[in-house]
Amino acid sequence: MEENHCMLTRRLRNFTCIGALGLSIWPALATPPAPAPTVKFAPVPVDSIFRPLQAKGSADDALASGRVVPGTYAMAAKAGKHWRIAFLFPHLKDPYWAGCSYGVISEARRLGVAADILPATGYDDLKGQLRQMDAAIAAKYDAIVISPIGMTANNASIAKARAAGIPVFELANDSRSDDLAIKVTTSLRSMGTEATRWVVRDAQQRGLKSINIALLPGPMGAGWVKGEVDGTRIAAQEAQIAVNIIDIRYGDSDRKVQTQLATQMLAKHGAKLDYLIGCTGCAPAAVQPVKDAGLNRKLRVVAYDLTDEIARMIRSGDIYAAADTKGVSQARVAINAAVNLLEGRGKELPHTILIKLGLVDQQNFATYPFDTSIAPEGYKVVLSYDPAKN
Repeated sequence: MEENHCMLTRRLRNFTCIGALGLSIWPALATPPAPAPTVKFAPVPVDSIFRPLQAKGSADDALASGRVVPGTYAMAAKAGKHWRIAFLFPHLKDPYWAGCSYGVISEARRLGVAADILPATGYDDLKGQLRQMDAAIAAKYDAIVISPIGMTANNASIAKARAAGIPVFELANDSRSDDLAIKVTTSLRSMGTEATRWVVRDAQQRGLKSINIALLPGPMGAGWVKGEVDGTRIAAQEAQIAVNIIDIRYGDSDRKVQTQLATQMLAKHGAKLDYLIGCTGCAPAAVQPVKDAGLNRKLRVVAYDLTDEIARMIRSGDIYAAADTKGVSQARVAINAAVNLLEGRGKELPHTILIKLGLVDQQNFATYPFDTSIAPEGYKVVLSYDPAKN
C-alpha cells in the first residue's frame, strides 16, 4: 500500500496542470507530442438504459423512466476501418478535460481510428462550439462526440449533424437532445447527492446537529451544474441533520472567476459556513480564499468531481473529499461506443450509458483506482491522432 501511495504521489506531482495554462497551450500543441502508449482498461461498471423513456429528457430522466440494465462496458475490438471521429469539448482549461483527452487519444490509438479534439474556449463560448459542429459536419466526420455547453442550446446543431447522416454521441455533459445516437455520462444528480451525503456523514462524525453549506457549482445552464445543485438539495432534504444551503454562486469554471466568487461568498457568509462544495474548477479555486480568510480549520471544502489537482488537495487535507464521475472511463466508453456503432456491432443500442460514480477521501486514498479518472504522470494534452500517420 505504501508503494502505491508513493507511485501516486510521483504521478500527481508530475502531471501537467492544464488549468493554470488556459489557452496558452495551443501554440505548444501545433506539433503534438507522441500519444500515450497503448493501454488496456478493465470493463467499466455502467448502467445501460434502454428505450422507451421520457422524450427530451436528461440522463437522470432516462434513469428514472427507461429500462435500466446494470453491468460493465468491455473494450471494443480493433476497428476494421480508419474511422474519423470528432470530439467537441467545451474547453481545456481544467484537468478534467485533460483526462478526457487522454481517454480519447489512448483508445483511438488502440482501436486504430482517427480522433480530433475540437475545444471551445469555455462555457461562455457557445457560438464557438456551434462553429466547431458546423466545421465537423462540413469535414464529413464519420461520427461526432459532443460535450454540450448547454442543456438545449446545442440541440439544433446536433439535429443538423444527424440530418447529414453523421451519428452524434454525448460525452460527460448532458443535454435534452433526442437526436443523439447514445449518451455516455453519469448521473449528474448523483454528483450532488454523493458529495453532499459525504458532507452529512462527516458533520455527524463531528457531532454537528445542523450545518450551513455554500455551493460553487459552475456555469449556469450547464447540465452538470443543474445536476450538482439538484442532487445537493435532495441530499439536504433527506439528511438526518439540518442542512442549510445559504448561498449558491454560478460562474465559468475559470480559476480567476471562481476565486473571485469564493472570495465574495466568504466575505458575506464565511463566519457562518461549515462546508463549501464546488465543481472541478471551483473547489480548488476556493482553497486559498478559505485560508486567506482564516477559516481553513472550520470550513471544509468538498468537490463534486475529481481531477489530479483535487487528488493532490485531498492528500494534503486542503480538500476533504470528492465524488468522481471517472472522466477517463467516460471518454474511453464514448469512443468505444462510437466505433461499435460504426462497425455495425450490437443489435439493441442503449439510449444512455451511465458510468457509475466513485468517491474518494483520505480514508480510501491509498487504494483508490485513480487511473479511471486521471491521466498518467507526465501526460501532455494531445488534440489529434491519425493511424495513417502513426
